[in-house]
Amino acid sequence: MLRAWLQSRFQSETDFDDILQESYLRVLRAHADGQLQSPKAFLFAIARNLTLDRLRHRQVARTEPLVQDEQWDVLFDDVDVAETVARNQELELLTEAIQSLPDRCRQVFTLRKVYGMSQPDIAKKLGISAHTVSAQLTIGVHKCTGFMARYRREN
Repeated sequence: MLRAWLQSRFQSETDFDDILQESYLRVLRAHADGQLQSPKAFLFAIARNLTLDRLRHRQVARTEPLVQDEQWDVLFDDVDVAETVARNQELELLTEAIQSLPDRCRQVFTLRKVYGMSQPDIAKKLGISAHTVSAQLTIGVHKCTGFMARYRREN
């Protein structure tokens, strides 16, 4: 199901095996830590972000290295690791913020932001009005923003 979802969203990407494996690994790690409340939403968010990272990297990556010196490779690896760690921490924080939302709000927010469903489709699926979907999305965005702002002030 995840592979089909990724293929429908990212037609330019042809090989999803690494993305799927890394996504499953991160879900297992989060589950082992006991912090995972919505594993499916978390899995899809991770897979989407990994695919976007891969596509961004391809757009920026040079075809030829600037320097053919082995010591430079170490420096570039450190930068990628630091960026990856920072991105993973941001994703974990966002996941925690989403999990802190009230049930209906989290459900609407996840369907819209993670699965990319339209507001009318969400309203139909959940049996609520389009206005309620819009209101729940607004609440979700404000609460997630507040959650992340509080976290940054504390840390």
